[in-house]
Amino acid sequence: MHQARLYKAQEFAERAGVTVRTLHHYDRLGLLPPSGHTEAGYRLYDDRDLVRLEQILALKFIGFPLQEIRRLLKRDAKDLPGALRRQRTLILEKRRLLDLAAQAIQRAENAAASGELADWEAIKKIIEVIHMQDTMDWAKKYYSEQALESLANRKVSADVIEQAQRDWAVLIKDVEAALGEDPASAKVQALAGRWRKLIEGFTGGDRAVQTGLNKLYADQANWPSTFKKPYSDEVGALMCQAMALGKPK
Repeated sequence: MHQARLYKAQEFAERAGVTVRTLHHYDRLGLLPPSGHTEAGYRLYDDRDLVRLEQILALKFIGFPLQEIRRLLKRDAKDLPGALRRQRTLILEKRRLLDLAAQAIQRAENAAASGELADWEAIKKIIEVIHMQDTMDWAKKYYSEQALESLANRKVSADVIEQAQRDWAVLIKDVEAALGEDPASAKVQALAGRWRKLIEGFTGGDRAVQTGLNKLYADQANWPSTFKKPYSDEVGALMCQAMALGKPK
């Protein structure tokens, strides 16, 4: 049986592209304990430690705090393919949000140069995109890995997202104005059709994404207090009734 080669901390650090100080820090935190020690007490690392180090650095790059990384690595200890798949999904989602932020900054830069927008308006657009990260962080638990990967791979521009946000705001106001009307009426059914179309714009017709979205809204009682519900319970109830009546046969 092949015996894994052991590396002293300095050699391992050089091969991995990190500092010995980083290795010592991760060891103290229980993130990357060495595979062994020399008789003199010096740390020894092997190839499996390199894999674990990659996982730590990838999750740190995505934005996870070190304590959370330790929890994730404990869960994925015996499932390297699954751990790498989750890393890929998270990085794709981070890339998508960074692309959207870059687009928002570019538009703000162009607008500011031409004098079209006041500075605070331009900055507000950027903040709105950045806040999408906070929303996704707590909402991820409702979506399967397949759904998260589908969302991360979707190519949607900041312009499209902003238009969808405007469409939702207008639609919610229209539904509020129709509260108390018959869900089966032509007016409310038309609103339900617009509602359904906007939802499909988010899910992209992906059943896994739709399932996650359903779970998310079914658990509104446990949403964080910092997240403002986009519409009232009355609006949601009317649209649920109207869409149930208008389901395709």
